[in-house]
Amino acid sequence: MMTFELNRRQVILAGAAMLLAQPSLAQQVHTVEMLNKDPDDKKRRMIFRPLVQVLEAGDTVRFASVDKGHNTESLKGMLPEGAEKWKSKLSKDFDLTLTVPGFYGYKCTPHTAMGMTGLLIVKGEGMMNNYEAVRGVKHKSRMQKVWDQIWAQVEADGLLNT
Repeated sequence: MMTFELNRRQVILAGAAMLLAQPSLAQQVHTVEMLNKDPDDKKRRMIFRPLVQVLEAGDTVRFASVDKGHNTESLKGMLPEGAEKWKSKLSKDFDLTLTVPGFYGYKCTPHTAMGMTGLLIVKGEGMMNNYEAVRGVKHKSRMQKVWDQIWAQVEADGLLNT
């Protein structure tokens, strides 16, 4: 008869491997950079990159303060019902875990007038529930131009069918 013994380290590693194998427990972290200039297009200033980020419910978005002077704040009228608004500190990385499917609009508070805004799409049942409301929000000047680009990208990339 053969005996098999595991040491403490082997048990911990085996347990961690089992947890990571569960899709509901192994959520992803997505990075959105807060930038003064787009490294690929120097004409684009004060941006979030990527402009549109798609996530699964339970995933985390890490807003990375690549350049100082930026933050992230949810936009009024641009959150799914039941989602909590947020506002991060300036020049600090900020992690946000989203569990409610839907469309989330956000901005950089100091650079709103320059059109520094973005969209998070959380997939899942009920994702489209706030689409019309978010799509219908009107913004001032430069912000509206960026939102027109966002909605064009969403449609072109087929993100309404995810």
